[in-house]
Order: sequence, then structure tokens, then C-alpha cells
Amino acid sequence: MTMEVFLAEMLGTMTLLAFGGGVVANVVLARTKGFNGGWLLINFGWGLGVFSGVFVAAQSGGHLNPAVTVGLLANPDVTEYAPGVAITLASTLLYFAAQMLGAFLGAVITWLTYRNHFDADGNDAAVKLAVFSTGPEIRNKPWNVLTEVVGTFFLVFVIARFGDTPHSLGPLAAGLLVLAIGASLGGPTGYAINPARDLGPRIAHALLPIKDKGSSDWGYSWVPVVGPLIGGALGGLVAGAAF
Repeated sequence: MTMEVFLAEMLGTMTLLAFGGGVVANVVLARTKGFNGGWLLINFGWGLGVFSGVFVAAQSGGHLNPAVTVGLLANPDVTEYAPGVAITLASTLLYFAAQMLGAFLGAVITWLTYRNHFDADGNDAAVKLAVFSTGPEIRNKPWNVLTEVVGTFFLVFVIARFGDTPHSLGPLAAGLLVLAIGASLGGPTGYAINPARDLGPRIAHALLPIKDKGSSDWGYSWVPVVGPLIGGALGGLVAGAAF
């Protein structure tokens, strides 16, 4: 069961990042079919990436995100991460490891798919990094953290409410939620709302042989980790206390 849960969560997160990173690459890298496709195309790509990843990771509960795992941990009404998977230190670390590895692998898949475009003329270092990791439009780290807290709070809080309301949307509900967050709250920072989604690909960016890639912006890297973890914990606590 442990290995099955790990593989499900890892493959689901890998799918999320392959689709999410892939849509960003398609929109921002020059000489692609989707070049200049716009912010809403990116939002839809990430939303559908979540939709697909949750299906792939059904056996693990489809967290795909350490902030979701932390939200479940913080919710006093939740005792399992998935059916048969008790909340323990070992299972928590298992989810974190699977999410980080999956995010890293998804980023590598994106790079392999767009290898020629990363190396082609017309793409500066900032554009290449944007395929892998988020960055703020206005760099003010305390406010950037707050933006990530708010976006992730609504992610985890609304997901918790899905379980208490009758619907038949399944993973589509999570995908639509991420689409909504990106379109509404994602403008200031690019809505990481997921520590693994940002940190795993940032590590991939640092390690991969990308032509003229520049800095991986490690000075900002803690923001899309700390903000979502705080927001996820708050979302879980409020969901547990209010309902």
C-alpha cells in the first residue's frame, strides 16, 4: 500500500506539472504554436492539469500539493489522507517526497518536450525560468507571501467544502477551482499555491543544461513555499472549525 500511494501521488503530480509547465512553455516561449496565447490559456492549462493529475492519483487521494496535505493535517475532522492511509509523520513525509519528485519529473518532461524552443533565439532567461517557477509582477516579498496565503487558503478551504456538499464533478471540481484562483487571485505572483509545484521545477531549472538560462532566483524561492504552507494550514483549520 505504501509504494502504491507513493507512486500514485508522484505520477499525479508529474502529470500536473507536465501539463501546467507545458502550457506555460507553449504560451511564453517564442516559435511555439501557442505563443502569446495569453493568461487565460495558462489558467485553463493548469486547471486541466489538476483535473488530470487528481484522476491519476486517485489511490493517494490526489493531493498533488504539500499545502493540501498540510491542510488535511490541520483539519481536526480528518483522520486519513486517503482511504486506508492514516495521518502519521511517516505518511506525511511520504506525500511530500512523492509530490516533490513528481513535480521535478514533470518539469523535466516539459523541458524535453520544448528543448528546441529553450535553446532557440528570442527567449531570455526570465522567460525560461517562468516555465519552471513563479515570480511576482511587483517584488514585495511580504505582500507576495500574503498573496500566496490567500490563494492557497481558498484552494484548501473550498476543497474541504467539496466533501460536505452533494455533487458529481469529482476531479473536475478541483480543476475548476484552480482555474478560478488563477483567473482571479493569480495575477500578482503567478499563483504557485503549491510548494512542490514551484520548488521541484526550480531545482530542475538549476540542474538542467538549458542554454543561457540565467539565475534560478533562489532569493524568491522561499515565498511560494512558505505562503502556500501557511494558507493551506489556515484553510484546513477554518474548514474544521467552521463546519
